[in-house]
Amino acid sequence: MMIHPDKLLSEALPIVEQTLHWRDCALYALGLGVGLDPMDDGDLRYLDETRLLVQPTMANVMGYPGFWMRDPRFGIDATKTVHGEHALRLHRPLPCSGTVRGTSRITRLVDKGAGKGALVYVEREIVDTASGELLATVNQTVFCRADGGFGGTAEAVPAHPMPGRASDDTITLPTSPQAALIYRLSGDFNPLHSDPATALSAGFARPILHGLATFGVVGHGLVKQLCGGNPAALLAMGGRFSAPVFPGETLQLDLWHDGPGRASFRASVPARDTVVMNNGFAEF
Repeated sequence: MMIHPDKLLSEALPIVEQTLHWRDCALYALGLGVGLDPMDDGDLRYLDETRLLVQPTMANVMGYPGFWMRDPRFGIDATKTVHGEHALRLHRPLPCSGTVRGTSRITRLVDKGAGKGALVYVEREIVDTASGELLATVNQTVFCRADGGFGGTAEAVPAHPMPGRASDDTITLPTSPQAALIYRLSGDFNPLHSDPATALSAGFARPILHGLATFGVVGHGLVKQLCGGNPAALLAMGGRFSAPVFPGETLQLDLWHDGPGRASFRASVPARDTVVMNNGFAEF
């Protein structure tokens, strides 16, 4: 299959309105492993409706258009797509209730060549429908392994460069064995994350954690370590997915302090000696 760039860029992506309840915010936090220690008062603030805070990475599931690439009118072989990079910018603290609208658009197509695939860059703006205020901007890069060779000339956006020195700080972030089963209830029902047979057919011994769940676990760690536990202090984060995480694994988050309000990060699973998220950046 080959991408037809003019047609793809002209196709309208789904616009999604979503009404939120505090339970949605608590469920999202549980999917990240928040509350594994029920005595951690910092975690309980994301689960207790009487003083609820919202995880900043919950913007990833707000106004989410679903797996729109599956629609044949887009001309993409959806069975051979991989979520490559992801970034999030927060413009104001996220609400724990109300209605939001997500508007997505394709911003760039990169042809890596015939047999080498293509990159599709997608941006989603999330707006509070009552006030009209922009809440967050989500940027996603999808690697379409079977869709190169259409003749595009755009260049890929370079990854955030990592420091060459040893990390300045390291923390560990546990996940729950049920993490993927809980996280999927926030809207991503891909059976790769819940059905053992589907995972096995895809080459995995068992279901893997959603990439954006890993992103959220890392975001929770960034808020704890860089923002003093204040989710409103995280302004932006992003990085490149490099390997899957299995539910129940413990992540190691290595941090580099790049200057006031800036940091680089890398996440790994030490038990498998595997980097799962690389070229990470945070602004706070």
